[in-house]
Amino acid sequence: MKIVSLFVAILTALFSGSGWAAAKPIPNPPELDATSYFLIDFDSGRVLAEKDPDKHIEPASITKLMTAYLVDKAIADGDIALDEMVTISEKAWRMKGSKMFVEVGKQVPVEDLLKGLIIQSGNDASVALAEHIAGSESAFAGYMNHQAQLLGMTNTNFVNATGWPDENHYSSARDIATLTRAVINEFPESYAYYKEREYTYNKIRQFNRNRLLWRDDTVDGVKTGHTEAAGYCLVASAQREDMRLISVVLGSDSDKSRTQSSQSLLNYGFRFYETHKLYRAEEVLKTARIWYGEQEQVNLGVGKDIHITIPRGRYRDLDASMEIDREISAPVAQGQQLGQVNIKLDDELMLSEDIVAMQDVGEGSFFVRTMDSIKLMFR
Repeated sequence: MKIVSLFVAILTALFSGSGWAAAKPIPNPPELDATSYFLIDFDSGRVLAEKDPDKHIEPASITKLMTAYLVDKAIADGDIALDEMVTISEKAWRMKGSKMFVEVGKQVPVEDLLKGLIIQSGNDASVALAEHIAGSESAFAGYMNHQAQLLGMTNTNFVNATGWPDENHYSSARDIATLTRAVINEFPESYAYYKEREYTYNKIRQFNRNRLLWRDDTVDGVKTGHTEAAGYCLVASAQREDMRLISVVLGSDSDKSRTQSSQSLLNYGFRFYETHKLYRAEEVLKTARIWYGEQEQVNLGVGKDIHITIPRGRYRDLDASMEIDREISAPVAQGQQLGQVNIKLDDELMLSEDIVAMQDVGEGSFFVRTMDSIKLMFR
């Protein structure tokens, strides 16, 4: 049984003037020249616009997001190092399409190859890194699919590290957004490469194909892709003030179109929505009575930072309610669910998150347990 404690989240006002912000209708997302698209807030995960987000498409060079992600994981796990030398195989050297122009038999540092993969979209760099980590590109594809499953990418299957066309190599706009969130969140130092506009290797200067990097200085990534079957694709991310959005546009008919469509999606999201951090993972939201415990109170909070994305101008209209277990008994483990916090806007449930114990509370002495039993009888 739970008791409900209502409290209005009248939080710090972000807007000048007085009175409640008027509710304004949000227009439909822009019409785009794309097979599918997806717009999501990075922090809250709220979907702001979508069209066929789970449709299978060839991801082309957007595939390299997963390749780079696995390189970063190998570095983080200590399996390889940025200054480690990679010997370029003939297969890597012979790769067609976009290249960073490494030479067969030469040794190249992992960091140089990672930059060539991300900035120049080098197929040769992708294969060289895949072979270095897994022994072969096909074995590396197995790693890619395993990681896709761990991330919850349910409409994705990889057969290579580059995005080279194959009927069994596919992904979706939603899955690509999921992967992009992981890239940005887990490896911010490596993510900084994605905003670099150019890279010179072997005296060959090449430019990043993401034209948004020149048009919008709030854009700091992410990756383009193109094949005849896939069309022109672009996953982009931008941060304006404290809000970051991720857009995925797949199957446009030109480079110009994918750029304009991505810009339109980002502008739409920033224009009509805002994101706020409501609670911090370490923040104590409430203390509650705990029975039979070595202490009488337990601190309650949330297990992670909680963000919410809402229509712009509606922050002060949020209502929050907490539902806490009526009778909490020791022992209680840190992180154990003991209730929920619900956030509503105009009676619509916007967010529901678990309330958890902030610390372990063990059982009290025999005397404490006996006294608490008596107290509960007369409660």
